Amino acid sequence: MASNPSLANNPALDDWLAIGPGGTVVVRSGKVDIGQRISTAVAMLVADELDVDPGRVETVRTETGLSPDEGITSGSYSMTQTGEAVRRAAATARRHLLDRAARALDVDPATLEVDDGTVQSRATNRQTDYWELAEGKPFGIDVDPEAPLKPRAALRHVGTAAAARGMEDIVRGRPWFLQDMTRPGMLHARVVRPPHYHARIASVGEAVLDRLASEGVHAVRDGSFLAVAHDDEYRAARAAERLAAAVVWDNGDGLPSGDIYDSLRANDRVSLPVIDGAPVEAPVPPPGEPPDGATATLEARYERPYQMHASLGPSAAMAEFAEGRLTIVSHSQGIYFLRAAIAETFDMAPDDIRIVHAPGAGCYGHNGADDAALDAAIVARALPGRPVLLKWTREEEHAWEPYGTCMSMDLRASLDANGAIAAWSHESFGDTFMMRPRSGPDRIGPARLLSTRFLADPLAPPVMGPAMGPHVGIHRNLDPLYDLPDKRLVKHLVRGMPLRVSALRSLGAYANVFAIESFMDELAEAAGVDPAEFRLKHLSDPRGRAVIEAAAERLHPAGADCPEGRGRGIAFSRYKNIAAYAAVVMEVSVTDAAEIRLERCAVAADAGEIVDRAGLAAQLEGGVVQAASWTLHEAVAFDGGGITSRDWETYPILGFDNVPEFETILVDPGREPFLGAGEATSGPTAAAIANAVYAATGLRLRRIPFTPDAVRAAALA
Repeated sequence: MASNPSLANNPALDDWLAIGPGGTVVVRSGKVDIGQRISTAVAMLVADELDVDPGRVETVRTETGLSPDEGITSGSYSMTQTGEAVRRAAATARRHLLDRAARALDVDPATLEVDDGTVQSRATNRQTDYWELAEGKPFGIDVDPEAPLKPRAALRHVGTAAAARGMEDIVRGRPWFLQDMTRPGMLHARVVRPPHYHARIASVGEAVLDRLASEGVHAVRDGSFLAVAHDDEYRAARAAERLAAAVVWDNGDGLPSGDIYDSLRANDRVSLPVIDGAPVEAPVPPPGEPPDGATATLEARYERPYQMHASLGPSAAMAEFAEGRLTIVSHSQGIYFLRAAIAETFDMAPDDIRIVHAPGAGCYGHNGADDAALDAAIVARALPGRPVLLKWTREEEHAWEPYGTCMSMDLRASLDANGAIAAWSHESFGDTFMMRPRSGPDRIGPARLLSTRFLADPLAPPVMGPAMGPHVGIHRNLDPLYDLPDKRLVKHLVRGMPLRVSALRSLGAYANVFAIESFMDELAEAAGVDPAEFRLKHLSDPRGRAVIEAAAERLHPAGADCPEGRGRGIAFSRYKNIAAYAAVVMEVSVTDAAEIRLERCAVAADAGEIVDRAGLAAQLEGGVVQAASWTLHEAVAFDGGGITSRDWETYPILGFDNVPEFETILVDPGREPFLGAGEATSGPTAAAIANAVYAATGLRLRRIPFTPDAVRAAALA
């Protein structure tokens, strides 16, 4: 098998798997389940490798000190890292247990068969089971990365459709999410926020503080961090409102409020050429002249705004500080990184902090979860011995989460006499995506958490250097998978942008693929070639070709016309050029009110071996829906006084009334490595919509979001 960092960092079998009490098999993972259904998939893998019913497999919540440290749940790595690690752990455990059974039963191991954990010898009919063999003890061995896996034909669960773990509790409305938690003696807390990042407390009304204290409200202040806590949640929320009205803020210079796209071009920046998907420390080559024999040269600029994670439920955390130890319950996607950052914030030993993951509102990326955990911890340390459940408000989530950066992409390409691309240039401009609270020099881990900049001993937000790995941050999917000669690829990390940013689903891939795949359609038109055929003409990868052909054939069969008043667009990418292949064909109509309606969508994807069929389809379709919302509606608005898009009216998202009819084709390549599918459809969706709008109306939309105003402006241009 290929190198797996999860196994390399956590080699012990006991890190991953235990034969538990009561006929259970306990599976641990360092990747948290945030809707990608990793817990469902690993249960299916373990059930097959150990020959037990999936109902016996318990997937426990991720917890520091007990679960393997797998870093952050991100980058579509859950299956490629955790899935593969757990599968090999189960294969190792099966071999180990069967060796024990052969000795216990005094039989040849080749005679043993397993049925739901019961081990029986065909030769003697004598039997035992996993739980008797394990004796409640640890395995005490390492995972064998080369442990033989069961043949694919023998798998009963992998590749089927299964109900997601925990879904029944969610559907029945049982307490499930972190926000539902209760503890004896628990306090409810709220933070009093300033108008914007640069505001600081000038004064607080002492009379209000005295009245709140007389009503049993605890006020916690550390510099310009201000919060309240009370036994009753409603009274805590009302106290926060009253205290907010009594605070006088020094607003400083406010937020810079110039045009963000002008800033992307005018601000200082670090510029690097990108070669084979990774930046290199070298001068950026200037754009060359079109090659000799070029019959056409096209240029276009594409843009995306700041965008939110826009979790439907605001972030939250529970914290308790007692006897010098801190326990936090969080929906963070990186609990070990978060523990290190909080330990450094408070000058505590990491082992004195325990973080347990609990489900929160869905989010792919770095939303407010880590910040809420620190907020809860600050309040809990000020009020030791009491559990503190701290919830952000909707306004806080919209105004204070770290956003996905705005970006601008300049593309230029030339066609030769055969209608093939002869030269390609792509430059991407944007801020960093790399602000998760990883520790490093100069307390950079704590400095990435929001409230550390407001404490009495504040930390300045870090200035990040360019990410240099392949397909990371701004340059993710900047290098297309197509066979293109004479590629000039450049990333520009822009300094001094106005808003706080970090990881948002697919990082730069959403904008880069939108630009590449929109431009491919413009080039196809210039070459006089069908868009799908133009892509195939420039793509030799057989698995990439297969998904393009499958999606195009499903929604646009050869010779079939699009219904009148509608248009179809296609787009394709392979996420990070190493993960899942995905092609999206979107059929749209545009109303008289200039609203884009998503009518039908075909998605074809190859994500390697399929484990959880329903989960894979849900990931692909969910990625389309989220990206469609970004593409049609979403843009963070702000002025000098702060963020102005603080609710669902000022930051609208896609509604159920505009979700397309899906046809999803899962290309099954057999036992190929897991590729990771969670972010595969984000970029292709934006371009497929743009290309479909052009097919329907003749309008090229190059700046996201495609609101009715944007459509009308394009019509008048």
